[in-house]
Amino acid sequence: MRIYKVLFFVLCLFLLTAAGKKADKQKIYHKGWIDFNKNGEKDIFEDPSKGIDARVADLLSQMTMEEKTCQMVTLYGYSRILKDELPTPEWKHRAWKDGIANIDEHLNSIAFRPKTENAYSFPYHKHAEAINTIQKWFIEETRLGIPADFTNEGTHGLCHDRATPLPAPIGIGSTWNKELVRKAGEIIGREAKALGYTNVYAPILDVARDQRWGRILECFSEDPFLIGELGTQMTLGIQSQGVASTLKHYAVYSIPKGAREGNARTDPHVAPREMHQLHLYPFKKVIEEASPLGVMSSYNDYDGVPITGSHYFLTELLREKFGFEGYVVSDSDAVKFLSTKHHVAEDYKEAVRQVVEAGLNVRTNFKTPESYLEPLRELIQEGNISMKTIDSRVADVLSVKFKLGLFDQPYVENPSFSDQLVHTAKYEAFAKQITKESLVLLKNENKLLPLDISNLKNVLVTGPLADETRYTYSRYGPSKNPAVSILQGIKNYAGEKLNVEYAKGCDVIDADWPGSEIIPTPLTQDEQSGIEAAVQKAKESDVIIAVLGEDEKRVGESRSRTSLGLPGRQFQLIQALYATGKPVVLVLVNGHPLTINWENKFVPAILEAWFPGPSVGDAIAETLFGDYNPGGKLSVTFPKTDGQIPLNFPCKPGSQASQPGEGPNGYGNTRVLGPLYPFGYGLTYTTFEYSDLKVSPRQANAMSDIHVSFKISNTGERDGDEVVQLYLKDEVSSVTTYESQLRGFERVKLLAGETKTVNFILHPDDLALLDKDMNWTVEPGTFKVMIGSSSEYIHLTEEFVILNH
Repeated sequence: MRIYKVLFFVLCLFLLTAAGKKADKQKIYHKGWIDFNKNGEKDIFEDPSKGIDARVADLLSQMTMEEKTCQMVTLYGYSRILKDELPTPEWKHRAWKDGIANIDEHLNSIAFRPKTENAYSFPYHKHAEAINTIQKWFIEETRLGIPADFTNEGTHGLCHDRATPLPAPIGIGSTWNKELVRKAGEIIGREAKALGYTNVYAPILDVARDQRWGRILECFSEDPFLIGELGTQMTLGIQSQGVASTLKHYAVYSIPKGAREGNARTDPHVAPREMHQLHLYPFKKVIEEASPLGVMSSYNDYDGVPITGSHYFLTELLREKFGFEGYVVSDSDAVKFLSTKHHVAEDYKEAVRQVVEAGLNVRTNFKTPESYLEPLRELIQEGNISMKTIDSRVADVLSVKFKLGLFDQPYVENPSFSDQLVHTAKYEAFAKQITKESLVLLKNENKLLPLDISNLKNVLVTGPLADETRYTYSRYGPSKNPAVSILQGIKNYAGEKLNVEYAKGCDVIDADWPGSEIIPTPLTQDEQSGIEAAVQKAKESDVIIAVLGEDEKRVGESRSRTSLGLPGRQFQLIQALYATGKPVVLVLVNGHPLTINWENKFVPAILEAWFPGPSVGDAIAETLFGDYNPGGKLSVTFPKTDGQIPLNFPCKPGSQASQPGEGPNGYGNTRVLGPLYPFGYGLTYTTFEYSDLKVSPRQANAMSDIHVSFKISNTGERDGDEVVQLYLKDEVSSVTTYESQLRGFERVKLLAGETKTVNFILHPDDLALLDKDMNWTVEPGTFKVMIGSSSEYIHLTEEFVILNH
């Protein structure tokens, strides 16, 4: 009996102790502040009335070496490194018992990756509650209670189960709509905040200069000005919601040699002036104008020095020149590559030393935090990295956490309200609108489009992408949203009025692809039968809608191409359809600019859709049948052949010039000239007229603003959008500059018959060049203003002069 009394006493003591601990944890929450270090006092870092610098310094002074280094590493979320959805007792025995810099992609669910699916990604309030639970563990169960930063991808919309989906960035870039991109950023940020994420890895500011590169669809454009303008708006939109925007991928990442990546991921061939004027320009602009709180360092080198191990890139340029005041995370494997790929470090430990000294704040990789912390702590203990350096790196991370309000309101305030904030009906309508605005009409011979439904009876929808939707999802965007294929969208729109037939025709690729691009092989019997079946139905149709291009397995990270033609048997399919004599509308779904020369010559109508969002079917149907008038413009150049690459805008004088066939140096023509479709190109169902260009003042000093205005009129019978573009040419300069540079654009909506005045202001930075000494300066001389509807279709020109100082 006595033993039972003893056990009962012990049990009561345990319960009282546990209750006491729980009660003590609740005591850390006070009105207006939280006692993170649980000492019963309001320390400076816990006082919201104190300045951020003072709060950071106070917190740093209380941190151990272990706690500091934990703020220098990422913990990857569920199914990657974390095996637990919520905290477990084992967490007390892992590295993050002393805190963590950030937790990436936790409980978000990723498209077509079943291992990432979990019980907390949806409904949305469950995720907010789960993040609160994890944040509570860090605040209550670690000694100093430093909150974690919860990061997530966001380039196609927030990378979360059923968040609002956006088109691929190359489609977003094709909208040329700053207001729309700002709104997209706001939606991404608002949904992130509602779900518990505090940091979004977006936008991508890479300059897409090689059309073969696999990630070109994740870039806004090939032009740094367009990227800078849209990137600024998206960053401002994201951060307006109280979450951080982390820019990708810094720097010179998007132009590996021959567009090769995968095991290459290195060796960009870019001259220093070109690097600054093209590849660094968007980062500089966005940092100066939008103050992003994050930057992701890339895993390539530049001129033999890995970016992530470069003091010049991570400290001198990024912080001292551009004024960046956030924290830098590494792209996955960027640290490891210093030893395994670039071979500038003898082992991983030396790689860690180099990146920390260079300016890297946080190692982000699909490895355990311990794999980074152990060599980092050894380096500190050996005296090979000073605590002064560590304090500087940690201070940047803590500063961002204070700026995000994580020390003042670390939790999602009302998780139950999250269900009303994420992917609302209003946001779904927005997603459809931005998908529509991303569409680019490339050809419309004899006004075949829009299709007149009253004059049609039978329509054939064909092609390997007609009844497909997987391309609407992205590794870096939302998952599980219901998608409407182009076939289904056309049936939804016209099914009761038209007989809509379907034949696949062929697969996206053939069995020998990509080898069949260089050694053609005959069609198999099944391939021939598939094309013949489509042709038979085509003969019985009034119009053919062929949906061709690339699927998600042909485009993306580590998926650069050697050829840019339609893959597989799609070229044979479109030729056979055209041979029926029936009108053909080609709808392109693709991530690379394709060399569709034959198609452009013979197919009467071509609509570029890129990789659109899940509402693609309805958006395409409404466009083909005239409910929507496409107005997007190409943000990248379409070459005629791979052999022309590099072929981009902007370009240096003569670098893309014609070939003399006659004269002193004329020895005949040996190459194809010019782009298939130039930068900024796109048609609509209406017509526009430009007039009354005014430039003021016509003479000015170097620091003056130049005001430009002109009129744009819709001279057609349909309402429509025109993307007006301002190009600038420096007539004579001390160093070679570009033939022209984009320095202004606006997407203008005009009713039929309506005229509007468009105003631009050219600031001194718009006129600046890098002089012989690599200093940004505005030189005296004549500048030509060119107003056009693309880089090659210029309608109005005028000049102004910058005077000598």
